[in-house]
Amino acid sequence: MPEQLWSWDAADLARAIRTRAISAREAVAAALDRLDAVNPRINAVVQTLGDRALAAAEGADEQVRRGEPLGALHGVPVTVKVNTDQEGCATTNGVVAFRDVMATADAPVVANLKKAGAVIIGRTNTPAFSWRWFTDNDLHGATLNPWDKGITPGGSSGGASAALAAGIGAIAHGNDIGGSIRYPAYVCGLVGIRPSFGRVPSFNPTAPVERPMTAQIMSVQGPLARRVRDLRLGLAAMSGFDPRDPWWVPAPLHGPPPERPIRVAFCCDPGGAGVEPAVAAAVRQAASWLADAGYAVEEKEPPEFMAAVDLWTAILGTETRLNMLPAIERHGDKAVQHMARFFDRQTPTLDLPAFGKGLACRSTLLRAWMQFFEAYSLVLMPVSCAKPFPAGADQGDDAALDRLVSAQRPQFPPAALGLPGISVPTGLVDGIPMGVQLIAGRFREDLCLDAAEIIEARAPMPTPIDPRV
Repeated sequence: MPEQLWSWDAADLARAIRTRAISAREAVAAALDRLDAVNPRINAVVQTLGDRALAAAEGADEQVRRGEPLGALHGVPVTVKVNTDQEGCATTNGVVAFRDVMATADAPVVANLKKAGAVIIGRTNTPAFSWRWFTDNDLHGATLNPWDKGITPGGSSGGASAALAAGIGAIAHGNDIGGSIRYPAYVCGLVGIRPSFGRVPSFNPTAPVERPMTAQIMSVQGPLARRVRDLRLGLAAMSGFDPRDPWWVPAPLHGPPPERPIRVAFCCDPGGAGVEPAVAAAVRQAASWLADAGYAVEEKEPPEFMAAVDLWTAILGTETRLNMLPAIERHGDKAVQHMARFFDRQTPTLDLPAFGKGLACRSTLLRAWMQFFEAYSLVLMPVSCAKPFPAGADQGDDAALDRLVSAQRPQFPPAALGLPGISVPTGLVDGIPMGVQLIAGRFREDLCLDAAEIIEARAPMPTPIDPRV
């Protein structure tokens, strides 16, 4: 078997399996061996599916031998987050009380990965209730960032990002309501895309009731990868139709070609609340790389940026207070309770008329942004206005938490407005990953991916890495 098969990109694995250069079983066995070798040091995968994955790989090889049609990820090892239903697995969401919530059916995103031929090798960690930018909980323990155990691996898809950076699986599943794909990708030196609302179908059969409205229109499923080309494969695989999501939209993955030169608005300090020098330098560097590639780059902030931040806080916070906070108080660990209580204190109390007005205002803000995208096809800005946070940095006092949440403000407008956003690395600063975010109009993930590939080519990351913990 070829050496270090676990380090191959998903695109290379899929091609080699399809052409019989390697078998799916070899690819999956290599990924499982890597998991066994490094996961005890980072605790990214909290349920290993070894026997099930090997059986699926053998079935995938039989399909190749029979000459059957093969999906784009046929035989490729991937991971799935523990807050998403996978048949025969517990949807724990990092909560002790949910350790026995067994899924009897796959969520749409999991079903779509399987339809594309992907082989799920394990389930990745998340903070309790997936409600932090840090990944530790009383049920599964803490996940460490492979680059440095002293910094967060991100959250809530921190297990996904840590596993991928360390070579466990070629693509990771995540979800994002306030940066939970983009921030873990940022701090682990990966690419991660938050698709447009409606792009990837979402539903958890184990959910006892429907999600609140803001969660329905802000939370999306999406992939993380080590390379942009794998992100394209993951997004295409996840985006298939599923009748269980009434919000799903049959939008093409490629839109009409934009006018040339493609115009990009970049902003180093959106909202003007302060940004660390290394972050601003990364945005300016990425802007210069895009300009070198023929993009027309101009420094300009998108419209009503802070209004979109405030909207995300107000309407999501109101529903969290009514729907999630009671469950966090009953079943959450101390860390998530600490963060949730702070968020609750900072969230304005909206009565029903004010909440309805907030939802209506979302259309006003989205209209302004979509008109902005008529002039500028892309927005380039930070993922976070701070370098990766120290592990556990959300357990401080209110002043520290206020600074932390303020730094995360670039993650909120895409979530509030249902826009696609991609996190792409720009290199290392003092040995720690640094990156930027690209945002486009609805269903224009293709523009984000094209620009991300240009940045990636100028700042290739050495992932996967051996954990430095």
